Amino acid sequence: MNYTIPQRIEQMTPYEPITGEYELRLDANESYRSLSEDQLSRIVEGLRTLSYNRYPDPYAVKLCRAFGDLYGIDPKFVTAGNGSDELIALLCGTFFTDRDTVAVFSQDFSMYRVYCETYGVACKVIPKREDLTIDVDAALEFIQREKITALIFSNPCNPTSIGLKAEEVRRLVSQTDALVILDEAYMDFWDQSLLSEVERYENLIILKTCSKAIGLAGIRLGFLIANEKITKLVRAVKSPYNVNLMTQLYGEAVLSDREGVRSAAKELIQSKWDLEEKIRSLAREFPEEIPMVYPSDTNFVFLRAKHGKEIFESLLTESIAIRYMGDYLRISTGSKEENQRLYQALSKILSQLSQKGGEQK
Repeated sequence: MNYTIPQRIEQMTPYEPITGEYELRLDANESYRSLSEDQLSRIVEGLRTLSYNRYPDPYAVKLCRAFGDLYGIDPKFVTAGNGSDELIALLCGTFFTDRDTVAVFSQDFSMYRVYCETYGVACKVIPKREDLTIDVDAALEFIQREKITALIFSNPCNPTSIGLKAEEVRRLVSQTDALVILDEAYMDFWDQSLLSEVERYENLIILKTCSKAIGLAGIRLGFLIANEKITKLVRAVKSPYNVNLMTQLYGEAVLSDREGVRSAAKELIQSKWDLEEKIRSLAREFPEEIPMVYPSDTNFVFLRAKHGKEIFESLLTESIAIRYMGDYLRISTGSKEENQRLYQALSKILSQLSQKGGEQK
């Protein structure tokens, strides 16, 4: 056989999210909200008018216009994608060669490294401080010393929930010649976006998603925003019909409801504050079990847990799914009722663990 599997992917394993039926899904940072009746009515009406026998608009013009109107950005800088994942993969597969080196931060979205590895692009990790914050001066020094071609990072960060202020991100972008790919998937929960400034920079790409605050994880829709030169290149290398008819319809209907989108984000922020306070109260009650709760600028809470795996598995028996990450746990906000149920289950589990630990001393 002449063909052999490329060595760079031979040992790769599939991404394995939690599967199964759980009453509370607090593991994937999705929105717990459903679409409004008005949004659903607009979608149902639109579904009757689609030409299913025709290819979709290759540039998703109406969809990008709705995105631009919502965020106050000219749609000529906007490219729609089949989720942010498609756009990240597209950049890794077309913007870089095997002579380039991409940098990511430690404790960041794991798929950045996966896509680099998939396309044979060298990837180096910039360490964060002990408190999981970014040291911009150290990062700039690393980029120069290691001759980094591009930096990819999320802000606010998934999974740490910590944000980097806009002035610090500006320093990262303006004080390097490397391409900066800034993933603002969770920026709808914070106020430090660089989206309105993207056209000022030659080396900045911003990614946005509809899977978090906007509540459209199921339709797979993301956006890439950059200056005209980069946008033209992205549109040249992407698949011609990468966003299907129905995704374009759903996205336009929801993004056009500006008040509904903003109201949903505010509700999620309020629910996150409720969740964060509940987790912090448990950390005060059980400091040995939860030694650290990180400040959250997202729709989830990130914490260090002494018995993370046991907590995770015990919650599954209560039909509650959260994200287990070794020494850390990541918990998406639910509604206030869901947060209360999580709190009660977690309180019981921590009490049992604490008693068990006391007996062993």
